[in-house]
Amino acid sequence: MNDIIYVGRHSLMHSVSRHFHESWEFVYCTYGAGTFLFDGQSIEYHEGDVVIIPPLIPHANASETGFKNIHINMLTPTLSLKRPTLIADDSNRFLLDAFNASFYHFYSPQKERTALLSSYGDLITCYLVAYQAVQPRSAVVEKIEHNIISNYADCDYELDTFLRSLPFSYDYLRKLFQKELGVTPHKYLIDKRLQIAAEILVSIDNSGNSIADIAMMCGFRDPLYFSKMFKKKYGVAPSYYIRSKAEDPAASRPDESSIKVLLEDV
Repeated sequence: MNDIIYVGRHSLMHSVSRHFHESWEFVYCTYGAGTFLFDGQSIEYHEGDVVIIPPLIPHANASETGFKNIHINMLTPTLSLKRPTLIADDSNRFLLDAFNASFYHFYSPQKERTALLSSYGDLITCYLVAYQAVQPRSAVVEKIEHNIISNYADCDYELDTFLRSLPFSYDYLRKLFQKELGVTPHKYLIDKRLQIAAEILVSIDNSGNSIADIAMMCGFRDPLYFSKMFKKKYGVAPSYYIRSKAEDPAASRPDESSIKVLLEDV
């Protein structure tokens, strides 16, 4: 279904003349910005945006400052779109990773090339469907989230300092972030640190790390505070996470519901 039939890459360009494809085209802007021109419609895009163009729709691409992109063609992607559509990648740039991998494998001589391209076609389509259903976030919320994800492991990270450096009031940013993501920026930071810590605790690569080590790796300078926050979120101390994995190495990483079951059995 989501079979990739072509992958290309544009170096810095300022225009692409009017043309159309018999297949679907997915254009990921990797640099710059510009405008796609269609009959009766135009779409402005920026770095990190994907423009989806259904078959047989004439289009041109223009930019005053220049753009770079990766463009992929698929025959029959599992999408219900009828018109050209823009979908933004998230702050983790997972879509960009998939586009880059598709470009690499399209020109790779390895015998698994076809299977890999099919898998990446499925992955890209799934991402696009998922991102299309997500309520768009404001640019400043995306910026805050990206900053938190980039710095959560730093014990000296000052989220308040970053928030106050932005050209908006502190209270406005806090309320806007909570409105769009459901939690305050500080709660998001703590939850991200605890989530990563939980993954490390049950990781097969965790041998030799103490609770204090893991706390420090996830941005907690005080291991006692880390243990307190971890137990508040997951219902058990960090050491219980480790013991439950050691007792059953084949078990997957426990989620909150499985921990409740384990506690009830004790």
